[in-house]
Amino acid sequence: MGRAFEFRKARKMKRWSAMSKAFTRIGKDIVMAIKEGGPDPASNSRLRAVIQNAKAVNMPKENVERAIKKASDKSQGDYKEVVFEGYAPHGIAVLVETATDNNTRTVANVRSYFNKCDGSLGTSGSVVFMFDHTCNFRLNAEGLDPEELELEFIDFGAEEVFADDDGILIYAPFESFGAIQAELEKRGIEILSSGFERIPQVTKTLSEEQVADVEKLLEKLEEDDDVQHVYHTMDETE
Repeated sequence: MGRAFEFRKARKMKRWSAMSKAFTRIGKDIVMAIKEGGPDPASNSRLRAVIQNAKAVNMPKENVERAIKKASDKSQGDYKEVVFEGYAPHGIAVLVETATDNNTRTVANVRSYFNKCDGSLGTSGSVVFMFDHTCNFRLNAEGLDPEELELEFIDFGAEEVFADDDGILIYAPFESFGAIQAELEKRGIEILSSGFERIPQVTKTLSEEQVADVEKLLEKLEEDDDVQHVYHTMDETE
């Protein structure tokens, strides 16, 4: 198995965000998708993907419909996607993806977390190159063979295809998302969820005490409502 498989396996072993946080993330994704491509899922591929993800985390249908209606209101403010880069203690690179309607607040909060946890917030480009920006799709595995699927989707950018308890996973470079999504829909293959991840190119093994130091920062970041995802180079495979 490749790096995407190991990364996913390690992430699944870690704590998952509370369901309310997942719903908050989905709500912001719906706003950004509608502001970008309109409220009709049939003509807005990004919105279709977000709705699939809402189903995957068991977000009630009425919550999704309410979020779409709210996002369609012209008075609804927009969220801006901002990425922060820095270092946690012990030389661990950290990448923080946020969706914010108040950049001043978000910058202040993120900086304070790094400062309080003996980390340092870096400049744009300081650590992003240490991560591969990937897209992924989770499919209903019924009637599908991962090896055949991999051969068929290599031409669309797929780099890793494997099965786990959640279905069949396709990983590809970030820019291949649209082509793979279109081909899966064209073939009538059920997409259970999809998204983007930053996979560290190299990870660093720490002692238990050092891991605890890094976890303090990660937890503060993940608890912030403006933070969508946090990635780091700490080895989680142990």
